[in-house]
Order: sequence, then structure tokens, then C-alpha cells
Amino acid sequence: MDKSRSLAGKTLLITGASRGIGKAIALRAARDGANIAILAKTTTEHPKLPGTIHTAAAEIEEAGGKALAIKTDIRDEEQIIAAVEQTARAFGGIDIVVNNASALGLTGTLETTPKMYDRMFDINARGSYMTTKFALPHLLQVENPHVLNISPPLNMDARWFRDHAAYTLAKYAMSVWVLGMSEEFRDEGIAFNALWPRTAIATAAVRNLLGGEKMIQASRKPEIMGDAAWAILTRPASDCTGNFFIDDEVLAAEGETDLDKYAVAPGTPLFTDLFLD
Repeated sequence: MDKSRSLAGKTLLITGASRGIGKAIALRAARDGANIAILAKTTTEHPKLPGTIHTAAAEIEEAGGKALAIKTDIRDEEQIIAAVEQTARAFGGIDIVVNNASALGLTGTLETTPKMYDRMFDINARGSYMTTKFALPHLLQVENPHVLNISPPLNMDARWFRDHAAYTLAKYAMSVWVLGMSEEFRDEGIAFNALWPRTAIATAAVRNLLGGEKMIQASRKPEIMGDAAWAILTRPASDCTGNFFIDDEVLAAEGETDLDKYAVAPGTPLFTDLFLD
């Protein structure tokens, strides 16, 4: 990839950055010397969900970035507002928002409880919308502002709704924000894009909810999403908006051909992610 591009000195506000894909995006930016605000709820270790905002901050600093760990529940707009303002004060502005935090529930209609339903919509749909909304005044003040939602292409095949319609719609909301906001703010030069992995990614959610160690072996490492996000976020915002990117396609466009390095178990057939044909 083009080494002349960099996120040095840029400030990224990333939701759900205490682990997994969010942390991988943060660490890739940190290697350039970026400032990272970590917005997540986890302040103490969970036996099945390793990593906290503080351990992530330590890794970001070690990688060469500056970190700000902010305990934030993005279901609460007051906490979002406070986190946005704290980030802007600490680093002098906000250049990039990555809406990564997400709630997963692959349940059918009879199995989806009101609590599960509300959690998915409050985090995926409402949380990403409000985080973007309250960061926008800062994004409008900087050069090359980007918003990146970790969400899929809008695939309307009924099979993606049949078994988990509530999750699908809550997740697709994040993609609808890209569709709408990219046009709404096109003249202001803010880039709005979505990024989704081609395959399952080796995260705690995949291990705990989607198939255990066998699924992990059929996954790629979160670093592929970190590298793909970096490639998008270093592009000119005015020329790169309204896209639904797939991680390996982004890397192919950058000339990256060695994807085996991202495989957890090279040679093992990979599991194609949800929402992709």
C-alpha cells in the first residue's frame, strides 16, 4: 500500500474499540501516530470478552499513538455528547468517526425478546446515528473528514431476514445512514462509507456466539479490517463516499495480494460472512 499516505496527527473516535475489529482499526492508525478516542463500556475484564478500554489504550500508546479511554454506553446520548466533547478538547478536534460498536443476536421472531430487540436497535441503529450526529460539528471543521460504519452492503435477499430479521434490520440501519448521509453531506466534503469483512473475523463474538473454535479456524484476523479501514480513511474524502466496501476488495485495489497472512489457519476453508452472496 502507498506508504506516503498517513493518519499521523489525525484524531479518530472509535466506538467498541476495546477489542476485536475496533481495536485493530485503532492499532493500525496508532502506528502512524494518530490520536485515538476509545468509546466502550468495558472497564474490567470479562472472562469471555478479554480487553478493556484501558488495556486497549495501553496497546495504542505502545504502537505509537495517543489514546483516550472514555467509558461510554452509546445507548445514552448524554454519554456520547460528553465523549465527543472530551475527545475534541483533548486532541483539538475530530477527523474521523468509526462506528464499530454492535450488538449481535441471530434469533428468530419467537426467540427474540424485547430486551434483545431494543439492545440491537439502540446500539446498532440509534447509537451509530447519534455518535455521528454529535461528532458532525467537529467533522465539518477539519480537512478530509471521514465516517466509517462497520456494516454490510444492503443485500435484500429474503434469506438474510428469514432467520434473524431484527438483527438484520438493526445492522442494515448503519448502512442506510451511509446511503443517506453520503448524499446529505456530499457538498460539505465528508466521506461516509461502510466496510464489511468477506469472511468471519476471529473475535470474541465469533467464538462465543457463532461457532466456537471451529469457526475461529475458518476466520481471518481482525488486522485485515484494520488495514482495509486505513486504506479507506487515508483516501480523499471528496472522492471516496457512499461506498459499501469489502475488506479484501479494498486491499486488492491497494495492490495487496498476500491475504494468507490474515488467515487464522492458512489453508483452512474460510467461512463467508453474513449478508454476502
